[in-house]
Order: sequence, then C-alpha cells, then structure tokens
Amino acid sequence: MPLMGSLYVGTSGLQTSQNALNTTAHNMTNADTAGYVRQQIQLGTKVYNTIKVDYSSVSNQQVGLGVTYSKVKQVRDYFLDQTYRRESGRSAFYEVSSGALEEIENLLDELNGESFQESLEGVWTAVQELSKDPSSAVTQGLLVQKASQFIERAKAVYNGMCDYQDNLNQQIKGKVDTINNYAKRIKELNDEILKIECAGYESANDLRDERNRMLDELAVLGKITYSEDLNGQVSVQFEGVDLVKREVVYEIGLQQDEVTGFYTPFWIQNAEYTINAQGEKEYNIEGAEVFDLNTVISSDLNTDIGSLKSMLLARGDHRADYTDIMEENYDYTVSQSVIMNIQGEFDQLIHNVVTAINDVLVEATNTARAAGSNYMQNEDGSPIILFEKIGAESYEFVDTDKDGQKDSWVETYADTSKNGYKGSLFSINNITINKDLMQVPTKLGFIKEDGSVDYETVEKMKAKFTAESNTLNPNVKKKTNFVDYYGDLVAQVANSGSVYKSIMANQQATVNATFTAREQVIGVSSDDELTYMIKFQNAYNASSRYINVISEMLAHIINTLGS
Repeated sequence: MPLMGSLYVGTSGLQTSQNALNTTAHNMTNADTAGYVRQQIQLGTKVYNTIKVDYSSVSNQQVGLGVTYSKVKQVRDYFLDQTYRRESGRSAFYEVSSGALEEIENLLDELNGESFQESLEGVWTAVQELSKDPSSAVTQGLLVQKASQFIERAKAVYNGMCDYQDNLNQQIKGKVDTINNYAKRIKELNDEILKIECAGYESANDLRDERNRMLDELAVLGKITYSEDLNGQVSVQFEGVDLVKREVVYEIGLQQDEVTGFYTPFWIQNAEYTINAQGEKEYNIEGAEVFDLNTVISSDLNTDIGSLKSMLLARGDHRADYTDIMEENYDYTVSQSVIMNIQGEFDQLIHNVVTAINDVLVEATNTARAAGSNYMQNEDGSPIILFEKIGAESYEFVDTDKDGQKDSWVETYADTSKNGYKGSLFSINNITINKDLMQVPTKLGFIKEDGSVDYETVEKMKAKFTAESNTLNPNVKKKTNFVDYYGDLVAQVANSGSVYKSIMANQQATVNATFTAREQVIGVSSDDELTYMIKFQNAYNASSRYINVISEMLAHIINTLGS
C-alpha cells in the first residue's frame, strides 16, 4: 500500500476510537438516568481498493482503507420488554383495587373516630330497652334518637363512598388525558427518529429511549401491543384498537353522564355523532367504549391489566343502592365494582332495618284498623311510622283482598328496576326520620285503646333484628341478622382487601424480578464501560502511533531523496 494511502487507515482508527470513546462516555454519564438503554458500538471495514484481478488466484489483490464506526445500537430484549410491560400493567390493576378496598374499609370501620357499628348497635339497644317498658317516654325517645343517629351516620358513610367515586372519576379523566398526551408524543418521536435515521448514518437512540419510556408508562395504564416498521416508526394499539399508527394519533374521548358526572372513555374514530343546534358534536358511544367492563376479570384471559380499567371497575357506572343487589339486577357491572358492590350491600342493610321497623308499626296499624281501632294512627288515619321517604309518600291505603274496598296500608309502589324512580325507594339518601316523632317521641305510645301496653308489637320488632334472614348478595349463601350483617360486610371488605394485597405483592415481586432481568440487559455497568474505555483509548493511541510512524517514514523518504 502507498504510504499516503496508509494515512487513511490510521485516520479511520483515530476517528472510530474517538467515536467509541464518546459512546462509552455517554453510557457512563447516563448510568443513573431512568429509562436509559446501554448503547453498543459496531465496527466494520471500509471499502477495499482492488489493485489487481487475478483469476488464477484464490482472491484478488485488494487493499483496505481501515475501520469504520458502522452503527450504534441499543441493547434490548424484546421478550423481557413485553413481559415487564404486561406484568407492570397487571400490578397497577390490583394496586388500584387494593387501594379502593382499603379506602372503603376505613369508611366502614371508622367515622370521625367512632365506628358505624356503634350506631347500628345503638338502634338494637334502643329496641331492647323499649321492649322492657314500651309505654315509657324515655325508651320511646331513645329509639327515635338512636334511629336519627343511625340514618345520619349511614348517610355519612355512603356519601364518603360517593366522594371516593368522584375522586376516582377525576383520576380517570386525568389518566385519559395522559394517554392522549403520550400518544401525541410518540407520534412526534416517530417523526423525529425518521428524520434523523432516514439517511442511514446516525441512530436516534436517545429519542428511542424516550419513546420506550412512553410505552412503559402506557403499559401501566392499559393493555398495549406495538410494532416497529423498517423506518423505525412504532404503531401502538391500546386495548386492541389503534392509538398511534405511524404519523396518525387516534385520541380517546370522554363522555360525561349528565346525572352522575361519571366519565366513560370512548374511541372518537369509532363513535357516531350528530351536530346539534349549537354546532357541537354529540357522540353516540355505544360500541365505541374503550373497555368492555362486562367481561370476566382473569389473568388467564389477560383482562386484569391496567390502572385505568381498574379505576373504571372500582368506580362503577352509577351510585348503587339495594336494588343493584337483587338477583335480577346483580351482574358483572355491579359484582366486579369494588365500590358499587359495597354501596349496594350497605344500602341493603339500611333499607332492611328501616322497612323492618316500619313494617311492624304498619302491621299494628292495619290490625287495629281491622278491629275498628284508631291505635297507632295519625289523625288522617295514616300509620305512625319511624322512617319516611324524602319527596315521596311512604305508604298508601289500598285494596289488598281485591273486594273493592281499601283495607290496608302498604308501602308505596317501588320500581326496583334499574330505570325506576329512586325517590320511591327506602334508600339511604331518600330516608328521613318522622318529623312529628322527632318533636314528640311519645306519639308512638304503644298503649292500646283499652289501656294495655303493646308488648307484642315491640317483640315483633325485636324478632326482626334477631331473625337470620339477610344475605350480603346473591352469591353469598350465609344468612345473618342485622347486627352481624354489618360485621360480615366489614369482614368481606377486609378479606377481599387482603386477597388483593396478596396478589399485588406477588405481582410486584414479578415486576421487580423482570425489571432486574431487563436491567441486566439494558443497564449500564460502570466496570464494563471502564474496560471498554481503556480498550478504545489504547486503540486510539495505537492509531496515533501508526500515523506518527507513517509520517516519519514519509519525512525520511522525502528528506533522503531530496538530499
């Protein structure tokens, strides 16, 4: 090789070693940067100059022009990435569920330092005291007082659950906004990476790191799949639907319920719409929802992935009441919603206690009326009841034996379908204490027209409290009384919370193990990088010495020939 041509070999060694040193320094600088992926250099040979073609030889006579810094690649493991993202999404799902159950457990167990159980037991104690002397103004006043506290605290607990639903609802809106922002940024990164890499001389690895961080974050929010094309552009599917497709972003919209204010995420591109009088789009999101919340939650089916889905399930789609616990209404939507399930079971307790006490009093009224007595009746003939409905009549006078004559007081018609008028129900937010009894508790009396004390009615009231005729929901077969019902409800929440915490702990262990395995591949080892730095430094020094030798040889030849 000519000596002048040999300089190219030395120069290529200097340039390649310098670039390799820069890459190694970049790795060491970002060793503690979250999401940074170790970069690895690949060296290759420059093109060869053919001096002579000799067909009789094994190969032609060629002269190399040195080494080239051909590529800087990221060191990643596709399968570890897939596993980490799937398991981190599953961990986030159970973390939300566990947190929701913990919040509800706090609401049920303690209320400003005093357990709701105490207010329930207070009503039971008042009934027991009343049974000792039903005619006593003290025991009658105690019953009204404890009943008032019972309703007041029940509403506080229930409203606490509603507030937590609202809190989750706002978080859902924030999560959807985050997903849309990530999608837009991934699209921008696709464009930037394409601009840098289209010439084929440079790799946009730092931008790829940022894009992979976005994919990690998206995987926590929901189930994602993704693929990269030959141009380095990533397409992302969220819950099986395109979110980013090369240069296009498909945003997730939010429809807000007019009654509850709850948000429902939907795919804008899949929803039909009409233009209203104000020129605004009104979407029909049926069939365009991001999540199908009626599917069974199962790890085998991979339906337990993503914090956003878990929040939607925990929040539910409405404020549940006791009608949602009825067998004909109890479906996946209710049973799989942490908050709605407890709301329905809790309201069922309140409903059953209220109607049990009222039914005993109304039965006394109807019995007395049949006997021609005015016992346990108001001046208008209506029954004296302890609990009333807000904004609706509590009981109506009807013909029960179908003989054309009204003969009995019964609870006003309550439509228990999901579309029924909720004001017609004895549900937590529709119940109040009889105002007349609040002012004059002795109006209860419990003294018949013949002057005898009505022990029988109070004993029936006691029997209602001790009867084991209540179940938490259609899936629970154990029957219990009113006092034990609440204990079972709290135990159910605690047990479910313990299960979710256990699953969450196991999932977190899986995530940590996968993260560690992935870090061993993508992470930067200072010891390894120092070794590479020494190697490339020596290579740089060797190239420098090579150039110096060639330079001295040229100088010697020139000086010798010149003389």
